[in-house]
Amino acid sequence: MNNIIKTDICVIGAGSGGLSVAAGAVQMGAKVVLIEKGKMGGDCLNTGCVPSKALLAAGHAAENARRASRFGIQNGPVNVDFSQAIDHVHSVIAGIAPHDSVERFEQLGCHVIQAEARFTGPNEVIAGGQTIRAKRFVVATGSRAAVPPIDGLETVNYFTNETIFENRVRPEHLIVIGGGPIGLEMAQAHQQLGAKVTVVEMDTILPKDDSDLVEIVRSRVKAEGISLYEKAKTKEIRKVDDHIRVIIEHDGIEITLEGSHLLLATGRKPNVDNLGLSDAGIEHSPRGISVDARLRTSNHKVFAIGDVTGGLQFTHMAGYDAGIVIRNALFRLPAKVDYSAVPWVTYTSPELAQVGLNEITAREKFGDNIRVVTWDYAENDRARAESETEGFIKVITTPKGRILGAGIVGRQAGELIGVWSLAISKKMKIGAIAGMIVPYPTLGEISKRAAGAWYTPSLFSEKTRKIVRFLLKFG
Repeated sequence: MNNIIKTDICVIGAGSGGLSVAAGAVQMGAKVVLIEKGKMGGDCLNTGCVPSKALLAAGHAAENARRASRFGIQNGPVNVDFSQAIDHVHSVIAGIAPHDSVERFEQLGCHVIQAEARFTGPNEVIAGGQTIRAKRFVVATGSRAAVPPIDGLETVNYFTNETIFENRVRPEHLIVIGGGPIGLEMAQAHQQLGAKVTVVEMDTILPKDDSDLVEIVRSRVKAEGISLYEKAKTKEIRKVDDHIRVIIEHDGIEITLEGSHLLLATGRKPNVDNLGLSDAGIEHSPRGISVDARLRTSNHKVFAIGDVTGGLQFTHMAGYDAGIVIRNALFRLPAKVDYSAVPWVTYTSPELAQVGLNEITAREKFGDNIRVVTWDYAENDRARAESETEGFIKVITTPKGRILGAGIVGRQAGELIGVWSLAISKKMKIGAIAGMIVPYPTLGEISKRAAGAWYTPSLFSEKTRKIVRFLLKFG
């Protein structure tokens, strides 16, 4: 007979969102049951953000070594041990894993169950031969790689983000299907580590980002040697001897590609299967679990956060969602999500970071009633000192200066976007950024200079000159 556990909060999924809820709730005095059928830490730690950035770091290090001659440093050909680069990836995962481990969460006071969970009613879940009844549930089961229906795909072995970090043999020629952030990051990492790489994208690369910013990334990856096929349809995949043949249609022409390895980076699919969601009265579809602004499902005792809701699929979003749930579930506060200032970063070199509205979405919403200002990295002294002058910032505001969005492409763009996220969330005007005191020389001056440039037309106008000349007459 099943054991019955009664608790305050039951969290299903120990990825970044679920762990944040569990840690916060238990440390605030709630009894917490945490259920995870796979690895603690979820996709982010094991197959997503952490390993991808670790592999990118290795690739960027190799590329920086190749480009060291621009500083007068000559070090000969760069030799890459691909297996050691993968060792670095797994050492990073191992270093972070204790923070997300069963042992740590049990020490915090959580009851951790390592098993598959399934709802059997509106306030009951079974997992590992135990029945859990809770006052509130949180579904944080994340997402998995989506596999597109391509003719012949079942005949070949392929990677997704869930398997590529186990590969220790450098691909001779990696074909990447998908030119979103995951596809481009992995394409560049492998190219910089010595592989030939081809990317096939049915739309344009990074379609959710500002096209002017994307063009900088496109130019760099092509210059490094990656072959890009945009607006291309993948028609057929076949195994031919020891190679993979990919037939695409590009500009009305059928093209045959042959590679040694294949990576699918064609989006994510919410993990809603086998959870018994219907038995709990939770509305859902293949696109995810439906939630309201308080992240409640149609069963108001159950919340859903992160990728499983089918919304913005970023680790930092799962963490943000966790805070909303804790306020609702523990303190009964009607906290609601506000996604207007959500930043995201593609960690290619150069990085591309975005927050708020881009120029196209701003014009769709406000027409021509916006102002756009830009500033180049080439005008920044720190960028010149480090020979990293490729890129620029673009800021979109209302005519009165309220910040609607910002995008940055260039070195450390992901580190620079935070101030703009804060500005948008607090509904600041651009004068607040222009008035910052920023240390010199830093890349942070790019944001200040862009904000200052917003005032240039009025500050150095003939009207201003007349006022200054008039005032100077009085001494």
